[in-house]
Amino acid sequence: MKVEGFEDLRAWKGSRELVKKIYSLTKRRDFAKDFTIVNQIRKAVISVMSNISEGFERGSNKEFIQFLYMAKASCGEVRTQLIIAYDQSYIDQKDLTEVGNLAKCVSGLIGAFINYLRNSKIKGSKCKSPVYNKTSEQTRGFYQEETLEP
Repeated sequence: MKVEGFEDLRAWKGSRELVKKIYSLTKRRDFAKDFTIVNQIRKAVISVMSNISEGFERGSNKEFIQFLYMAKASCGEVRTQLIIAYDQSYIDQKDLTEVGNLAKCVSGLIGAFINYLRNSKIKGSKCKSPVYNKTSEQTRGFYQEETLEP
């Protein structure tokens, strides 16, 4: 099975779950009142998901890797903002651990994907290379149908 789009990437699917969790947390009463942190954490988590998709659409590994690094950095930003939310008692330890672990998981997937792309002979669609194949042994871990769990 060929990758049809960024939606097939495991890191993108994980980032989508992370967005859902962050939006759910930031809708809570006390958290929702702090517009500054809500705005910042939502921007950061949206950046994770958006940079994966934008990089994918660029059509070259070099550009994709640049965007993946930005997405990975935004995962760190989300984790920091979760700690701020915890310190302000907007979330509890369970939420901090659960959502923080999901952010770490997504960051790890992005990091592994960066390493794969850096070592790949496939240079992207701009270079008229073949599309990634989901069944190849090297790429199997990056494509998964089920939802990620931290």
